[in-house]
Amino acid sequence: MNEANSVISVRRLTKVFRDFWMREKVAAVTDLDLDVRPHEVFGLLGPNGSGKSTTIKMILGLLFPSRGQVNVLGSLPTDVAVKSRIGFLPEESYLYPFLDARETLDFYGRLFKQNRRERRRRIDMLLDMVGLSGVAYRRVGEYSKGMQRRIGLAQALINDPDLLILDEPTSGMDPIGTRQFKDLIRTLSTRGKTILVSSHLLGDVEDTCDRVCVLYGGRKRAEGGINDLLAQKDHTQITTGALSDEDLAAVNELLRQRGKSVLDVSMPRDRLESLFLRIVSEAQQQKIATGGAVAGGAVAEFLRVGTGEDQNVIEQLVRKVDEAQQAPSVAPAEAGPKPQPRKEVLEDLISKPHTANAPSEPQKTEPVDVDADRSVIDSLLKDSKAEDE
Repeated sequence: MNEANSVISVRRLTKVFRDFWMREKVAAVTDLDLDVRPHEVFGLLGPNGSGKSTTIKMILGLLFPSRGQVNVLGSLPTDVAVKSRIGFLPEESYLYPFLDARETLDFYGRLFKQNRRERRRRIDMLLDMVGLSGVAYRRVGEYSKGMQRRIGLAQALINDPDLLILDEPTSGMDPIGTRQFKDLIRTLSTRGKTILVSSHLLGDVEDTCDRVCVLYGGRKRAEGGINDLLAQKDHTQITTGALSDEDLAAVNELLRQRGKSVLDVSMPRDRLESLFLRIVSEAQQQKIATGGAVAGGAVAEFLRVGTGEDQNVIEQLVRKVDEAQQAPSVAPAEAGPKPQPRKEVLEDLISKPHTANAPSEPQKTEPVDVDADRSVIDSLLKDSKAEDE
C-alpha cells in the first residue's frame, strides 16, 4: 500500500536494548515493515517477548527506534499535534485510584482543553457506553479489573481520536464485557476510526480484526487478511440439515464414485461463549440485581466519522444556529401615545431659579470629642524611653 495513504507506516523498524556498557543485549524488534490502512482494525499477534509492546511504544513515540522509520497520521510520532489525535489503552490502566469515574474522565478532558460543557456531554455518553453509569461515583481504586478496563477505554476515547491503540483490551473482562468490547471495536471502525489491537486472545482478534501481523522473536512471520490466512483451501465444508443413516450412506457412495471420501461427520456444537451470553441475557430480562458493571449503552454520538478540529468547529457553529432558531422570539411592544407634560408642572419649573450649574459649598466637618485613656499613652512613652536608654 502507498505509504502516504497509511495511518501507520513502519519501515525497517529495529529496536536494540543495550546494557550499561552500551553493548547490544536484546534485539526486541528487527527490520519490521508494517502498514495500517484507514478505518481498519489491525491486530498484532505474538507470544510474550515477540516485540508487540515495544512496537506499540515506538508508534506512540515513547521509545526511540535504533534504526528505521515510523510515521503516524502523516507525521513523526513525537509530534504533539499527532499525539492529540491518538487514543491509547495500555495493558494496565494506570489511573488515579482516589478519583471516581467522572473525575477521571474530567481530568483527561481538561488535558485536551475541552470546555466544561463539552466534557460533561462526553462523560455522560462514555459512561453509558461502557456500562459504568451506575457506579460513576465510586473510586476507581475500588473497581474490578474488568471495570478498570472499561473506564480505561472511555479515557482513550475522551478526545475522539482518529487512531485508537488497544493493548490487551479484554484482559480481565468477563464474557459479557468481552462480547460488548468486541462489538464496540467493530462499530468504531465503521464510524471511521483506525484501530490497532495487540492481544494474546486469538479468538478476540479473529472476531474483530480485518488484518493481522504475527510476530515471533521480533520479526514478522506472517501478515494478511483474517480470511486469507485461515482459509483451508484443500478442504470443502458443507452445512445441511440433519441426515439419516441412509442419506449419509448415499452421500458416501456418491463421493466414492468420484474418487472422494468423507473425512469427518459430526453434530454441530454451540460455542460456550454463546451459551453463557444467553444465560446472562435471560437473567437480565428477569431484572436480577448486580452490583458491578452493566450492559453498555449506545456508542457515544461524538465518536463520529471524520475527526479533526475543522469538524469540531463546524459542529459548534451548527449547534449555535440550531439553538438560535429554536429560541422563542420576543415580539416588540406596540408604541403607545407619548405622555404629555402637565401645564402646572411646567409653570412651576419656570418659576424656580436656575441653579443647575451653581457651585455647591463644601460641607464643614465638625470635630468630634473623644475621651482618650491617658494611662495607655504614658505606658507607651515609658517603654520608648526604656528602649532608648
